[in-house]
Amino acid sequence: MTSGGAVRAEDVRQMLGLADRTRVIDLFEALMRADLAPALQELREQYDTGADPAMILGDLAEFTHFVTRVKVVPALAEDVSLTEAERTRGRAFAAKLSMRVLARTWQMLLKGIEEVTAAGRPLAAAEMVLVRIAYAADLPTPDEVIRSLGDGTRGNGFGAAAPPPAPTSARPATPARFEAPRSEMPRGPTRSALASTAPAQAPAIESVAGAAAPLATAAARALESFEELVALAAEKRDIAVKSALERDVRLVRFEDGRLEIGLEASAAKTLTGELSKKLGEWTGRRWMVIVSAEPGAPSLRAQAELRRAELKDNVRADPLVQAVLTRFPGAEIVDVRQPGGAPAAADDTPFDVSADPGRADDEA
Repeated sequence: MTSGGAVRAEDVRQMLGLADRTRVIDLFEALMRADLAPALQELREQYDTGADPAMILGDLAEFTHFVTRVKVVPALAEDVSLTEAERTRGRAFAAKLSMRVLARTWQMLLKGIEEVTAAGRPLAAAEMVLVRIAYAADLPTPDEVIRSLGDGTRGNGFGAAAPPPAPTSARPATPARFEAPRSEMPRGPTRSALASTAPAQAPAIESVAGAAAPLATAAARALESFEELVALAAEKRDIAVKSALERDVRLVRFEDGRLEIGLEASAAKTLTGELSKKLGEWTGRRWMVIVSAEPGAPSLRAQAELRRAELKDNVRADPLVQAVLTRFPGAEIVDVRQPGGAPAAADDTPFDVSADPGRADDEA
């Protein structure tokens, strides 16, 4: 507030926790260029001037929505109620950014606003949201990856197509996914530019089912049954995957390279993707892991518990065991073991009947 009592716009924004509109557009531009350092600095500076992190993300989402509308209906950029920066730069963004990138940014911002609102440290949560958006900004969308398999180049969906490859063994450099409409903002090397200088490699592309392409150096290994798959996880000493296969997976159909399963409620959401990746690494071939609508067989753990229950019922029906249980009220059958001490299987003799009538009392 000035000495004469007039209230400046900056003071009002600071009191309400709002961010400057032009600075919000600058932050949006840095994110779309995947230029993370200026984006985090801009967020920190706006926060230091009193802007609320959740409101900053809300303004970013609002500007993303505006750019999307201009891309669909260009005449909306002529609205006189908008600032000159919004009209000019909004048209430039709408021309450069694809609809898929705008939709992805919108969804990530909506999710991020919820996280920041619920977080105990809103600024740190907002910074993590910006990191996710910046790292996703120069990534190709799934359909662009699929198209790149057909023409041998990586499309970017921003403007003209890449030029044809030169008659050399090297792959053409990947074009930048976004060209900033403002020349005065400093531009650092983005991840796309750095990636273009690296040696050409065959990318590991995930299939629609999420299975990673097998490593060329891995020896192919065939699996004949689901039990072999569980044994392979134990062989690789991957206890987490082995436990998930036994506890959370209901087998529907098994073929070498294809696994159809049902999932228990305790299964992790990333289990199918993790199985596809691990199986590709372990067997040297691509695996499709599909969650089926069929109920499938009970999990291996449920089957083992059922066999143990049946064993206990069979042992409990034996006259000698009944005599022991009658003599010691409240006694329970804790486990069933073979005479050698190993746990009894479902088809093994569950106990050893001794000729000594006093042995049962001693063991009980």
